[in-house]
Amino acid sequence: MTRQENRNSHSRKKIGIIVVLGLLVVLAGGYGVRSTYYTKRFLPNTEVNGVKIDNLTISEANRKITRELSKSPFLIKVDGKDWKEINREDLGWKNSYTSALTKVQKEQNPFSWGMQLVSASDKQDVDGSTLDETKLNAVIDAVKAELTETNKTRTATENAKVTRTDSGFEISPEKQGNTIDVDAAVAAFKEAAKNGEQTIDFDDYLAKPTITKDDASLKKTLDKMNAVAKIKATYSINGNTFDIPTSDINDWLIDNNGTMSLDQEKVTAYVKSLGDKYNTSTNPTEFNSTKRGKVSVPAGTYSWTINTASEVEALTKQILEGKDFTRSPIVTGATTADKALVDKTYIEVDLENQHMWYYKDGNVALETDIVSGKPKSPTPTGVDYVWEKKTNETLRGKNDDGSDYASPVKYWMPIDWGGVGLHDSDWQPAYGGDLWKTRGSHGCVNTPPDVMAKLYDMVEVGTPVVVF
Repeated sequence: MTRQENRNSHSRKKIGIIVVLGLLVVLAGGYGVRSTYYTKRFLPNTEVNGVKIDNLTISEANRKITRELSKSPFLIKVDGKDWKEINREDLGWKNSYTSALTKVQKEQNPFSWGMQLVSASDKQDVDGSTLDETKLNAVIDAVKAELTETNKTRTATENAKVTRTDSGFEISPEKQGNTIDVDAAVAAFKEAAKNGEQTIDFDDYLAKPTITKDDASLKKTLDKMNAVAKIKATYSINGNTFDIPTSDINDWLIDNNGTMSLDQEKVTAYVKSLGDKYNTSTNPTEFNSTKRGKVSVPAGTYSWTINTASEVEALTKQILEGKDFTRSPIVTGATTADKALVDKTYIEVDLENQHMWYYKDGNVALETDIVSGKPKSPTPTGVDYVWEKKTNETLRGKNDDGSDYASPVKYWMPIDWGGVGLHDSDWQPAYGGDLWKTRGSHGCVNTPPDVMAKLYDMVEVGTPVVVF
């Protein structure tokens, strides 16, 4: 190459460099100018609350978001389908995103606009809307009601639980249904509506099992239920002793959300059946009389009734303790159920034979003929008891003709709530036989004075009096 050619080559290189530098200066200048542009506008691919706002100023973006969100309804999806559309006006929706948009713009780097052109969209959700709480709550109540109704036709989610089998108890695994957790879905809806979002999918809020088959507490409950199912539960009622069938206890045992419990309806039904069978307030008492053998005596003042509610609670507690036990039911009345109603100490009044016995610890301690109520005012039958003892009383009432009577007595032991009792009667010339038909009382048991004095001293308050 000649010297001239060499000089020409160097000149061309310089020119090329100058051109390239010039282009770079122009591009840099243009980029800088464009960057200045984005100091007041949003970068490319900027999206706020689902609305594209690239190249817009804050005020322009605010108007666009407001316009588009105001026109678009709030959409609720269920099962992948549009379930309900709600006009934002019905929510009392108002908005101004100026403050939130200003913050978004300040966080953007205007010199990054070039990179933003080829980057994925910058999507953000901002809070700029306000809702009328009264209108919003009204809509929420309606959504909640509709959702609850919808759940009725869906498959409920089930927790793992302990279930009964022919051989005992086992854990049944949880089941995922498609019912929607109403409270969670409604809370999410409220939040989304406030944030200006346009849609929510309630399938994201399906009710989830809270207890799984691997739950440690559930396994403990299983062990407890299998143990309780084997206990011996014994009742002692009115002199009778019997066991609650094991099959019944097994049937009562339930897993109440991971906690061992008893089916209260079934336990209540069982306790009520005990009352139907044993309540001495409604059932007659079979009594072995001195002269007439076994007789059935109707209920009287000396009786009790099983307190169903209290007994169910106490029985449930004792069964769940998982230990063998013997108990008598909680009752209301004149006595308790843990012994025979009429045992070995009692007064027997046989109206047919016009005779009375006092048994003490199974032996006759005293007996006498009596005069009971006359045909128009017969002595009422029943299992009664001496509920009070008094001396020197005056018994008052009405004669058959309506006139008043007043009969002084030295010894008075009332046995029912209608004024009937045992007392001395010095006006009677004799006792026993058929005297009750002609010289009978107003219902009381007339007793020879000397015998009544002895009986009064021997008998304690609370002693049963069997009248038949």
